[in-house]
Amino acid sequence: MKIPLPPWLLLDDLLKNWLLEDIGRGDRATQGLFNDLTPEGKGQWIAKAEGIVAGLPIAGRVFYHLNPQTQFTPLIVEGEKCENGQAIARIEGKMDSLLMGERVALNIAMHLSGIATSTRLYVDAIGDLPTHFVDTRKTIPGLRILEKYATEVGGGQNHRMGLDDTVMIKDNHIQAAGGITEAVTRIREVIPYPLTIEVETGNMEEVKTAIEQDINIIMLDNMSIAEMTEAVKMIRVSGKNLKIEASGNITLESIRKIAETGVDYISSSAPVTRSKWLDISMKLKNN
Repeated sequence: MKIPLPPWLLLDDLLKNWLLEDIGRGDRATQGLFNDLTPEGKGQWIAKAEGIVAGLPIAGRVFYHLNPQTQFTPLIVEGEKCENGQAIARIEGKMDSLLMGERVALNIAMHLSGIATSTRLYVDAIGDLPTHFVDTRKTIPGLRILEKYATEVGGGQNHRMGLDDTVMIKDNHIQAAGGITEAVTRIREVIPYPLTIEVETGNMEEVKTAIEQDINIIMLDNMSIAEMTEAVKMIRVSGKNLKIEASGNITLESIRKIAETGVDYISSSAPVTRSKWLDISMKLKNN
């Protein structure tokens, strides 16, 4: 499935600011080589490891902001696997634009491809089960929209984009309100109609209380497999149309056992917070 890119309206200011951060008062090396007569150049982007590619169209947009005539052509579809040594993009344009945009563009593609590659491992581990793998809000400030895009490219699903996306009543909300019932009651009185309500639970008593609130989703947080299995059974036999999410200390080693308890979703920040960048280099030559 092709994942739609975030709108350029949202991304362009980010890309311009990252270019300004890197170029500063000027690219001393590139501008020292070229004055008014900047030669044409072309080259390829080469993957230096195998992985899932993500972010090439966004990386290409970096060069557009330096020179709209630059041609950046992905040679692999977003979400496909690349091999070590494979050419994944072709680039042509003024040499100064190619050199000045190189690092920012590569950083974007390497970071997003790393997230997509890690996400794919988690998704594949439960691929034959009905449980969905979703991300979290543990993202780098300013990069959330891109990191969540990479999660989707890797085959995962997005949890809420921000605090206004849905109502998630977490442990500290429950503590502040004085209990799950109090928190749900007070919040339900003031939220817009379409928003769903999710409640985080950490033990069987909290699960029982959450079921009684007629909410939409129950999160089982940091529970053992045995506790999770019992909680899922309790929720299912309640007869209520509740979705179940598991979260907390999710690893590649544990994710399948968690999915086998019957939860609908498993959420983890690991592909964003622990992934290794996919190494990519740009090799240029003169026309």
